[in-house]
Amino acid sequence: MQTEVDMGSVHAGSKFLRLGVNIDHVATIRNARGGRHPDPLRAAHLAVEAGADGITAHLREDRRHISDADIARLKSELTRPLNLEMAATDEMLAIALRHVPNACCLVPERREERTTEGGLDVVRGGEPLKRIVHSLRDAGIRVSLFIEADQRAIEASANIGADIVELHTGQYCERALEDDAKGIASETERLRRAAVHADDCGLEVHAGHGLTYNTVAAVARMPQIVELNIGHFLVGEAIFGGLHSAIRHMRTLMDQARAEPKRPVAAQ
Repeated sequence: MQTEVDMGSVHAGSKFLRLGVNIDHVATIRNARGGRHPDPLRAAHLAVEAGADGITAHLREDRRHISDADIARLKSELTRPLNLEMAATDEMLAIALRHVPNACCLVPERREERTTEGGLDVVRGGEPLKRIVHSLRDAGIRVSLFIEADQRAIEASANIGADIVELHTGQYCERALEDDAKGIASETERLRRAAVHADDCGLEVHAGHGLTYNTVAAVARMPQIVELNIGHFLVGEAIFGGLHSAIRHMRTLMDQARAEPKRPVAAQ
């Protein structure tokens, strides 16, 4: 049974930064062979024990990892908020309204992609998105839009009634993998400006995609960001050292970064 946790209770001025753990790729491993092992719900419970403030699960159209049954079990048994990632389709809207998770994050989705590529096109797709956003909010579900760190996308998200924007950190993480110092500085500054603008627009600010132990600190230092969603990296690290240890270490890095004095980052 889910406990009532106000996901909006932490404001930008708070020192605390929430960690949402995405369990999709526990299901990916399960589905590679079939059967019930490893169980994503067990992973969700372990994540909560290790310090996760919420659980994220992406129910894709092709059901490549998380299943409908997984969502039902998560909703029934979780003791932390459930964030359902979903495409902006009528099928997914109906599923969300049936289960009523704490939050829904609308993401772009294409069958041929391995993972979510880029953010929602809120600027051009605003009207269709608006209908789904309002339907979810009318049911008491908080609505997040997964977007690029772009001023126009942020303003469009606010205009159609979203509660939250989740800033896509993929470009920043790719520059870090390439050891591109100039690119890292540029992408960090782009994320920082976007976080400030989203906060000014009255949106709650989350971030995620590709974050690792090496990249999380720069994002965690941004005071407007109140939640990070991390999954694939943590599941990968769990293979070598266990899920509890991986999450605890990420939680520690986030807390340390949030406690540090602000470091202004100049664009290169």
